[in-house]
Amino acid sequence: MPTSFTVVPVEAQGEERQRDGQQREEEDEGDERDRGTGDGIARESSPFINCAELGRGSMYEGKNMALFEEEMDSNPMVSSLLNKLANYTNLTQGVVEHEADEDSKRKEVKGPRMGTFIGVYLPCLQNILGVILFLRLTWIVGTAGVLESFIIVFMCCACTMLTAISMSAIATNGVVPAGGSYYMISRSLGPEFGGAVGLCFYLGTTFAGAMYILGTIEILLTYISPSAAIFKVADAGEETEAILNNMRVYGTCIVILMAIVVFVGVKYVNKLALVFLACVILSIIAIYAGVIKTAFDPPDFPICLLGNRTLSKRSFDVCAKFTEINNETKTTPLWLLFCDSSLLNATCDDYFSLNNVTEIQGIPGIMSGVLTDNLWSAYSEKGSIVEKKDQPSVAGSEESKMSGLPYVFTDIMTYFTMLVGIYFPSVTGIMAGSNRSGDLKDAQKSIPTGTILAISTTSFIYLSCIVLFGACIEGVILRDKFGEAVNGNLVVGTLAWPSPWVIVIGSFFSTCGAGLQSLTGAPRLLQAIARDGIVPFIQIFGHGKANGEPTWALLLTVGICEIGILIASLDSVAPILSMFFLMCYMFVNLACAVQTLLRTPNWRPRFKYYHWTLSFVGMSLCLALMFICSWYYALIAMLIAGCIYKYIEYRGAEKEWGDGIRGLSLNAARYALLRVEDGPPHTKNWRPQLLVLLNLDNEQLVKHPRLLSFTSQLKAGKGLTIVGSVLQGIYLDKCTETHKAEENVKALMGVEKTKGFCQIVVSPNFRDGISYLIQSAGLGGMKHNTVLMAWPQSWKQAENRFSWKNFVDTVRETTSAQQALLVAKNIDLFPTNQERFTEGNIDVWWIVHDGGMLMLLPFLLRQHKVWRKCKMRIFTVAQMDDNSIQMKKDLQMFLYHLRLNAQVEVVEMFENDISAFTYEKTLMMEQRSQMLKQMQLSKNEREREAQLIHDKNTASRSAPAVEASVAAAVPEKVQMTWTKEKFVAEKHKNKDSNVSGFKDIFNMKPNQSNVRRMHTAVKLNGVVLNKSQHAQLVLLNMPGPPKNRKGDENYMEFLEVLTEGLDRVLLVRGSGREVITIYS
Repeated sequence: MPTSFTVVPVEAQGEERQRDGQQREEEDEGDERDRGTGDGIARESSPFINCAELGRGSMYEGKNMALFEEEMDSNPMVSSLLNKLANYTNLTQGVVEHEADEDSKRKEVKGPRMGTFIGVYLPCLQNILGVILFLRLTWIVGTAGVLESFIIVFMCCACTMLTAISMSAIATNGVVPAGGSYYMISRSLGPEFGGAVGLCFYLGTTFAGAMYILGTIEILLTYISPSAAIFKVADAGEETEAILNNMRVYGTCIVILMAIVVFVGVKYVNKLALVFLACVILSIIAIYAGVIKTAFDPPDFPICLLGNRTLSKRSFDVCAKFTEINNETKTTPLWLLFCDSSLLNATCDDYFSLNNVTEIQGIPGIMSGVLTDNLWSAYSEKGSIVEKKDQPSVAGSEESKMSGLPYVFTDIMTYFTMLVGIYFPSVTGIMAGSNRSGDLKDAQKSIPTGTILAISTTSFIYLSCIVLFGACIEGVILRDKFGEAVNGNLVVGTLAWPSPWVIVIGSFFSTCGAGLQSLTGAPRLLQAIARDGIVPFIQIFGHGKANGEPTWALLLTVGICEIGILIASLDSVAPILSMFFLMCYMFVNLACAVQTLLRTPNWRPRFKYYHWTLSFVGMSLCLALMFICSWYYALIAMLIAGCIYKYIEYRGAEKEWGDGIRGLSLNAARYALLRVEDGPPHTKNWRPQLLVLLNLDNEQLVKHPRLLSFTSQLKAGKGLTIVGSVLQGIYLDKCTETHKAEENVKALMGVEKTKGFCQIVVSPNFRDGISYLIQSAGLGGMKHNTVLMAWPQSWKQAENRFSWKNFVDTVRETTSAQQALLVAKNIDLFPTNQERFTEGNIDVWWIVHDGGMLMLLPFLLRQHKVWRKCKMRIFTVAQMDDNSIQMKKDLQMFLYHLRLNAQVEVVEMFENDISAFTYEKTLMMEQRSQMLKQMQLSKNEREREAQLIHDKNTASRSAPAVEASVAAAVPEKVQMTWTKEKFVAEKHKNKDSNVSGFKDIFNMKPNQSNVRRMHTAVKLNGVVLNKSQHAQLVLLNMPGPPKNRKGDENYMEFLEVLTEGLDRVLLVRGSGREVITIYS
């Protein structure tokens, strides 16, 4: 149902408009100063992006839209958006400047106004029809036969038709700036694929220029002016070498000349395109006219055969052994070529003596029935003689096949796959329309229609020419690549009407024009890739003249083109560019298939006649043709593209173009997440999936960067890593700080090569934020199973936000969540990723079984270069009743089954009396804890008082000392307003209560459970220090926190005593499940 729109003008007060405009201009200037660059990623040139910056003053005009003032900072009014869309241009960079520079009379860039016929159909026609049609198609038909040639052409045309369908879908899915296939592939498949395929397409276009130039020289030196050759043929065996050298010299001269023309006057190259196209069309019309003429009046092109062998007519004019002159038999020049004298009794070549010389018509005509003879292939070895199959022949001696005789020889070995590689360049050029999308009136309508019509037309021309050539021309002429049997004429020219020169001149100018077009288009393609900034090492080629002409890119193009010229053989260059074009077409099909299968919301092509199966068939056909043409060229092209892909991935600039590969990654990730069972993995698949808890300072910088270094050493890029941190406050107030913190953490992750995800949580309470992270980090089956955190070094200072209470609660929560916990003590002493330990030990103290976590971690660490040369030692503790010798044997056998190399040692720790030091240390710990609970002081005073009582208690336990300390504990800094009576009463009250409280503290006895725990910590610490004081890293079982929360601070003291005197300690608390197994 059609929808009608009514545009209603909105009037506004003039004065208010002026005042508001001025006021908002001032505000906007301030906003511009404060506004950042966002994420730093270059955005696409689009009318939808950054619309608000241009017409901000006019947006706020009037008060009728005041309700939407807040929205207008970032979103434009509809009228402004439509105006920008109407004025949007998508011409390539450099085109506008060049046209303005060349033609100063033009005041503004004219709007695109080319239609389908002029803008797409004719350029595609000109690019597709070219050098192969005139120089090689007849030879392909003669060599492969009509049937196999039909298959070759049909395969290649089907490939380009399927690619055109895919390209039409992509080109009509939104506005395509002029940039053609590179733009479409890069925006559909991402910068890595776009850059790789774009450079391959550039190389293909450059080598195409070399092929056209070689074709031009071949026409010039073979058919127009053979006498212009610089290198003459001295001996019969040097023909090929002389031809190649002539190609190299003339090719170098022509490529330099064409480069100068492109550099000076590209404008005139574009204007001459119609002239070159006219030459191509006239040549094709002449071929069809000649075919029609052969039906009733075949042209006279006799061929001379000796037996069944074709003779080259370059050295003689009379096709006979003898002639009758005045009733006298005389030998002909042909006789002299095979015999040692002109006498009738001369010694002649064996084959020449045994066989007759016959003359047949080279072009018998379409009604002659020669088609049946040309249906089948006639592949041959290099240097073999072109022979007519059904002609009678008497075999001579082998010497008769020697070179030097005027036979027509094949210059290369022929086979089906080689012919495919030579023919395929003749169907390239289908991107010409999409490359001009910036100049089209309606690109989304013109590109599909024009391209598909052009392919249909050229496919008909090629397929019909195959049948017509096979039906009109004798097979030996078709296999005669350079027309030696027809006096050096172009073979297809012999068929043309009114004269062979129509084809010769037409093909010469068309190949010249195609070469110029390649040298014009290739540098602009390279410039577009360079200006995208995705391949850093080619960015210099993005620069050019002031008018936008790609000077540096042109120089590189000429250099690469010269490589093709030095190869000097059109038949060798054609397969090279076939590879690059086929790779480009393959990725166009892949892009369409991926976008269609993903069903992304933005995939809405106007061209509806596409399907993912067609794109997939087209992609498969391109890949098959690559390997059919030349498997080693295909591998080289893929290697080049792969290297460029990895380079862009490793060094290239980050680009987000909303491409299909990103969407494919998301879909694959979603599929994989749904497949991953939402539960604990099998023991064989278990690896530490880390949640790393970082502590940030007031500047949102990471306090302990070495924690991320240790993470990358432990993970080596494998498994899941979530780096989390907590900001205290309200999210609405902390939004900016959150983004800053996330950027800082991600930057540090990049420096430390920690591959993972960053998650910043804002919470009113730091303790709750940690809890949120432990509970909610991860997604589905991809959740962390291990928490890594740093030991709170200043846990005794109450103002530290990661205080001991937060730490102990985190330990409890990881235990409740059945997650493992790793606590790195003295994390700032841990090595960076650049350090290397050349010796030393990683010591594991296995006190209680934690599922094998303690043994798995050193194995993972030793995979990294930092720890690779460290040896692993495992210590376990034997009690009085244990057999330490048997324990050691059992542990060695256990490690053998686990496939772990480690030294084993059993440490005997017998029961003994609790020392006075242990008793005293436990008592001091409990006294301080009890004292801090009773004293109601400020943070600073509490810290000072605790230290004071600790010092006094160490020096003396006498009552006077206690009274002195209590007296010193009176808070002097408290300022309040008192009445005299209240002051006296409060003073006596505080004094009595404090003194009695402290007397209770110093008269108390320590808890027996705490004494036992402290005894274990002190004793075990002594044993560990004795064995592992100089170890590079010590891994210890981390004891669990007490069930009674009143003993939390004591728990911290136990851990401190346990690890005292050790440089690097990793406290490990298992998750309660097995993480390592002896089974395969």
